[in-house]
Amino acid sequence: MKKISFLLIVLTLSVLACKSDKKKTENTEDAVATEIKVETPKKLKIALNAKSNSNVSGNAVFKEENGTVTMTVIIDGLEPGNHAIHIHEKADCSSDDGKSAGGHWNPTAKPHGKWGDETGYHKGDIGNFIADENGNGTKTFSTDEWCIGCEDETKNIVGKSVIVHAGEDDFTSQPSGAAGARVSCAGIIE
Repeated sequence: MKKISFLLIVLTLSVLACKSDKKKTENTEDAVATEIKVETPKKLKIALNAKSNSNVSGNAVFKEENGTVTMTVIIDGLEPGNHAIHIHEKADCSSDDGKSAGGHWNPTAKPHGKWGDETGYHKGDIGNFIADENGNGTKTFSTDEWCIGCEDETKNIVGKSVIVHAGEDDFTSQPSGAAGARVSCAGIIE
């Protein structure tokens, strides 16, 4: 009888130990699963609308993935040649001339300039692009100095606007590059 009791105790302890090991394995797997962070890309699409009695329209798509935001803009109705594109400080395109969007987005209080210039540039100083003989233009731009909806106000593009100008940015005139009239505008609203 003692042998049977001893055998039952050993068997019961073995079963309990197996269950405990299984729980530890499941908990370890759960911990590993929670440590792996899968980032879903953020994406915004906005429509550019004509301003300043122009026929300029288009779309801008912003996509954030792995800490980098890529902006792709497709525009039509432009005069052939070089045109400036900037991010402006307000997502307000209500005025006929686009000036309700405010000045260039410049959260770090730097002088206007070409993106990456060591003497400084606005976070909204995207640069120029070329419209072809049919008035069509595209611009693709990527940076880790922007984010979509993050808490860092020196990087967050939500609440800003995209402005296309009639002329090109000279990268030196302060505070805006003397790019001319605002011919298209779209607010970036999440």
